[in-house]
Amino acid sequence: MQETMTMDAANRSQQFKELLERHRGIVLKVANTYCRDPHDRGDLAQEIAAQAWRSFVRYDAERSFPTWLYRVALNVAISFRRSSGRDEQHTVAFEEALHDLAVNSDGAGDERVRALYRCIDALDPLNRALLLLYLEERSYREIADILGLSETNVATKLGRLKQRIRNDMSKEI
Repeated sequence: MQETMTMDAANRSQQFKELLERHRGIVLKVANTYCRDPHDRGDLAQEIAAQAWRSFVRYDAERSFPTWLYRVALNVAISFRRSSGRDEQHTVAFEEALHDLAVNSDGAGDERVRALYRCIDALDPLNRALLLLYLEERSYREIADILGLSETNVATKLGRLKQRIRNDMSKEI
């Protein structure tokens, strides 16, 4: 009996390792979105991986692993951000995280793109997660599953978020 349990644990461990490696981009995107400091990003990525491992026993293989991993990662990131000493000053500035997109071919920064990043940087954790998943071209159903919302709520929140960004952008420029 003990050998069977050990083998199951070894198989589960190997399965988790393979799935996490295949989808590590999710962990890195979430860590980069929620942390400015490189050490904090590393800490957050490790915490996401650790929490995913602890939760893996409850993972239903009938469901999408990327959706499940996004949900774990975003929950950990939001908690990490709320924890002591990791408030707004550690939220990643999209301008820094995506700097290469903000620079024209001649090297001059595009003010509109920087203004957009400032708007995004000011978002609360839920709206930041919502926007990240939307920009990842996740379906409303996937976003709803990840964030624990209804599809209708996702559509409503995204509509409001887009309008908010438009309004903020008109003030910035």
